Amino acid sequence: MSLAEEMDTVTGESAGSVDRHATSRTFESTDPATGAVVGVFPLHDADAVGSTVEQAREAAASWAALGFDGRRQRLDAYRGYLARRLHELADLVHRENGKPHADAILEISLAIDHLAWASHHARKALGPRRVRVGLLAANHAAYLEYQPLGVVGVIGPWNYPVFTPMGSIAYALAAGNAVVFKPSEYTPAIGAWLAAAWRAAVPDAADAFQVVTGFGDTGAALCRAGVGKIAFTGSAPTGRKVMATCAETLTPVLMELGGKDAMIVDDDADVVAAADAAVWGAMSNGGQTCIGVERVYATAAVYDRFVAEVTAQVRSLRPGSDDEATYGPMTMPSQIDVVRRHVQDAASAGARVITGGTDHDAFPGEGYVAPTVLLDVPEESAAIREETFGPTLTITRVRDAEEALRLANDTSYGLAGSIFSGSKARALDLARRMRSGMTSINSVLTFASVPALPFGGVGDSGFGRIHGEDGLKEFTRAKAITRQRFALPTNVMSFHRPANTADQLARVIGMVHGRHR
Repeated sequence: MSLAEEMDTVTGESAGSVDRHATSRTFESTDPATGAVVGVFPLHDADAVGSTVEQAREAAASWAALGFDGRRQRLDAYRGYLARRLHELADLVHRENGKPHADAILEISLAIDHLAWASHHARKALGPRRVRVGLLAANHAAYLEYQPLGVVGVIGPWNYPVFTPMGSIAYALAAGNAVVFKPSEYTPAIGAWLAAAWRAAVPDAADAFQVVTGFGDTGAALCRAGVGKIAFTGSAPTGRKVMATCAETLTPVLMELGGKDAMIVDDDADVVAAADAAVWGAMSNGGQTCIGVERVYATAAVYDRFVAEVTAQVRSLRPGSDDEATYGPMTMPSQIDVVRRHVQDAASAGARVITGGTDHDAFPGEGYVAPTVLLDVPEESAAIREETFGPTLTITRVRDAEEALRLANDTSYGLAGSIFSGSKARALDLARRMRSGMTSINSVLTFASVPALPFGGVGDSGFGRIHGEDGLKEFTRAKAITRQRFALPTNVMSFHRPANTADQLARVIGMVHGRHR
């Protein structure tokens, strides 16, 4: 019997804690390509969310007590379970999210790899260690460790419903926390599947990972439920609402928000490779990728060749739900209106539409958007300033890479970006100066597939980091401990110290540090 059958998606009866705190109210999840019902799920209210968090809080103590080795063994069991059922989960992702089965496999594979890294590197990143004490505490030993927060609330997105939330779930669990996950209302079946898989793979710590389902009110209830931290992935406007709600209880937040990522194509770039990467970065997953390429700045030396190559590649793409389709439907139907508005705004401002557009051919079926490439888009246009989150790409001719960098950085966002250049030194220099949390050179999105690298942005793209050692530490609190090893004849931190102690200390500080100018 498949896990999908075991969990009984229609009623949610086996979806971990999805049913145990359920109310009588439910909602449907549907296939964005066909409209068919994928499942019916509980609409968890504040009381149900609070009960789930309390249950997770009880589990958190025993989960933390397992230590790094005990947690690694169980996370490895979960990883193996996911790997063995990869195609089953990919089928569900295809049905509920809409992306092609092959892309779903890629997403899940990345999540499994991150899960492995987090579980096997948690001790090194977070384990107790001694640190140097310095001059004023020479008679003490100092220790640093990173302790779990207790319960972490994760509010996940619909565009990458496995990989993105797992960047918080896996790292929070590896750090010793219990997790309550609220998946997007567009992909609750995937969240329920992940919870059911956890309970099947790790039955002795089943309550360490639980799921609640619902809409914005459910997410707000999770923010108010007294968790140790909220990890949110979504748009900047929604992120502001989440932060405001969390501020009511001083609950700390991790914000992984949107982007308007740029690619720079320099004079000596491999144009064919750059075009291939730009098309993939812009159009894969229907453009519904926070780190996707939305803007390209190509230097005058390569602009014409680059545009020709992109145009040829884009014209071979086709959205659909069949096995031969390049990408699937828009998971959130209202996003089509955003895409249409951005394209129309650019066209009315004088931009050239070389593929796609705003007519009927640009929207080949309900829920689908054709790949659209725009040239000569004014920098003040919505297609340049706002996150489009659809299969569109703007290409702008610039004088040189310095102008490209200036325009790339002229945005309120700062999530990711990419540089294509034949010079390693030049590319690294541009990458370091690009205002983004992550940059790939001669590729796109690669940083997301490297578990050791932190993932996150600046500005309207959020703050905090998932992945890597930074991601593990994000779900902990630093604990500092000192231990006196022996007493000194004079204790400077005492009202009983001799009157000349401060003067003697000043002379010592001057001798040790005063020589440096």
